[in-house]
Order: sequence, then C-alpha cells, then structure tokens
Amino acid sequence: MPHSRTTFSKFIIEDQRRRGGTDPELTALLNDVQTACKYIASAVSRGNLNDPSGAVVTTVNVQGEEQKKLDVISNEIMLREIEFGGTTCGMVSEENDEIVSIPDGHPKGKYLIAFDPLDGSSNLDVNLTVGTIFSILRAPDDCEHPTAEDFLKPGTGQLAAGFALYGSASMIIITVGDGVHGFTLDREIGAFILTHPRMQIPPETREFAINTSNQRHWEQPVKHYVEECIAGKSGVRGVDFNMRWVASLVAEVFRILTRGGLFMYPRDTKDASREGRLRLLYEANPMAMIVEQAGGAATTGRERILDLKPKGIHQRVPLILGSVREVERLTRYHEAHDRGEELVFATPLFKERSLFRATAP
Repeated sequence: MPHSRTTFSKFIIEDQRRRGGTDPELTALLNDVQTACKYIASAVSRGNLNDPSGAVVTTVNVQGEEQKKLDVISNEIMLREIEFGGTTCGMVSEENDEIVSIPDGHPKGKYLIAFDPLDGSSNLDVNLTVGTIFSILRAPDDCEHPTAEDFLKPGTGQLAAGFALYGSASMIIITVGDGVHGFTLDREIGAFILTHPRMQIPPETREFAINTSNQRHWEQPVKHYVEECIAGKSGVRGVDFNMRWVASLVAEVFRILTRGGLFMYPRDTKDASREGRLRLLYEANPMAMIVEQAGGAATTGRERILDLKPKGIHQRVPLILGSVREVERLTRYHEAHDRGEELVFATPLFKERSLFRATAP
C-alpha cells in the first residue's frame, strides 16, 4: 500500500533507533536539507519558465566560474532553509567565498554543513541532470562562530553525506555511515520515498567516464589506463569498455551506484595552479563517503580521498572513484609511475609501446 512506504524522514528516525538512539537535531537538519531539495527540484523543473523572458543570465562566482541564475537561487534556498533550523552553527557553500555564519538571534546547533547547491549547472541549458551535494560534520562544543579550521577535517569525520538528483525523477541519495540508500520524490504526496535500499557498486566494471578533451593534459598513468580500455577485446583487458561523460558529478556517481563504473577527473597539466578540479569539502568528500559505503573506492590516484586533511574550504583535488578493482588498478599505475617503473602493453591496435620511461640509474 502507498501509505506503508518508507519516507525519508521515517527512514532517518528508524535508522537511528536501530543503531541505539535518536538524534533529533541531525534528523531536523536532514529534513531541512530534503525540504531545500524539493524547492530546488521545483525551480529546476521549470527551466526557462523561471524567467519569462527566456534569457539565460550568467555571472561569475567567487571562484571565477560561470554562475547561472539557478545557481544563485539554489544557494539561497539552501542557506535560508538551514539557517532557521537551529541545527548548525556554520555553513560552507561553493557559491560563498567565506564561511556563512548563522545570523545573530537565530538558535545555533552542533553541526556544520558544506554543500554544492547546484552541481552540473552547465547542463541546465541542454536539460540534463543536475543536483545538490552535501556533507555534514560535527561542530566543536559550544561553537558560536566556526572558523575554517573547524571545517578542515578529513572526510572520515563526516557524520552523513548525500546528494540530490534533479532529472527525469528527483532523488536523494544518502549515507549516515551504514550503507547507501536512495529516495525518489513522489510529487503527488510531496515526500521522498525509499526506492533504492542498500545500494551496492559491483567490484568490476566495463564502463568508465572521463573528459577525453583533456587527454593531452593527463598524467601517464591515466593515459595508460584509458588506452587499455579503448583497446577493448583486442587489448590486454580482453573486454570491450563503454565510455561516458555527462559533466555532472551527481549523474556520474548515481550511474556508478546503479550499475558500476569508474569516474575520473584526474590531476592534469591544464592549469598548473590547481592540484585538481573538484572541491574536497563539498564534492569529493561526500561522494567518497557514499561510494565507499556502497562497496566502492575513491582516491586522488595516490591517496584515499577520505584520509586527506583539507588545506582550505575551497581546496580542489583530483578525484577517481567507482568500482573497487578498477580504482585499485589505476592506483597501481600511479604507484608504478611514481617509482619510475616502465609500463608496457601490447595490442594489435597500438602495437607494443611504453607510456613510461624508467628513471636513470
């Protein structure tokens, strides 16, 4: 019966009871997040109806990136929904240069939250899936005005992480440290309903996602891995691979959660001033927690994402995540490259060649 389905709110409460207690403050914060996601889903679904002129208004945000009108709207929705709840004492958003404090006169809580209010917004013009990503941390005791250092904790300290999808259906994917669960918005009753319990990533895959337009900038381990996959049945892997690229992290990770795969936004030489492209606090860390909770792995190619000590609230890192055996394979290639070892593969398509040169003795 429809009325017996598990809603998002009911799931959070039951999960806490099952694990030995309840946390009304965390429940309230997660409910505020889901409410914000409903508002954002509604705004996204309207497309250009949000602006009767049909004009696409873009500006540049604090990080020097193109910012669309819906980026601003989504950020404002997240900030306003969360600051009134009395569950947090500070927020970090992709769209704000500094920490956002809870206004004076509002109750403050024991949590911190970092979020990307509208991931993949470059896809809005072509009506592809976008989403919201969030990470929840515990604040220091008696925190009134959190500092950057309060947020700069390794991803292992996350209490909960999740993301919303705004596509053909609106969804929330969440982990509170005990598995990954997916909820689909039932617009008739206005509730997110549990539809994907205990999501698991297959350990092996024949699918990978990477922006091949950056190929000339990749490090050699990534070039080696991709060329092995492209070689398909005629290569050392002995199987054909499919390649995907949506340019929306939420869509890429959801696909991996449902059918396996590997996502790569690796370190490259395109911009030497950036170690990577994706933000650690509110993109890489929450996605890494979700992927690991679903049996996958997440790394920079050299370090586990969740072990990294953040250096700044908008720090960027390389991100490779997905099916664990593929992540491990690519990690071995990075390790071999860093040791100066030579990696060779032979295929009828590419002949025999080396992508790495051994260091001089």
